[in-house]
Amino acid sequence: MGAEPTPRREVVTGAPAGRTRAPYPDSSAHDDLAVRKLMRRQVRTGLVACSLLALPLGLFPVVFRLLPDGDTSRGAVWLLLGVAPYPVLLATGAWYVRRAERNEGDVNGR
Repeated sequence: MGAEPTPRREVVTGAPAGRTRAPYPDSSAHDDLAVRKLMRRQVRTGLVACSLLALPLGLFPVVFRLLPDGDTSRGAVWLLLGVAPYPVLLATGAWYVRRAERNEGDVNGR
């Protein structure tokens, strides 16, 4: 029961030289097209979700500038900062998840 030699460590940064990647046996042009279509739809969905979040949250400085100075507006500012973003975040997140699952279901044929 002697000590077994440890295997030589290798750093893998890509495919071995001289080898090409074999295509999957069931891949076809139709599958590639479906994946590209899914990726475009998911990117579009993500951009819409980001814009739905950026627009209302980006308008906060404008709303703060329009509010008059005083003690009553200070409470409104904190209410706006502390409460208003969360329903927007939750609604946008729920919409995004439903839309992303629908996109994947359309590609998978469900």
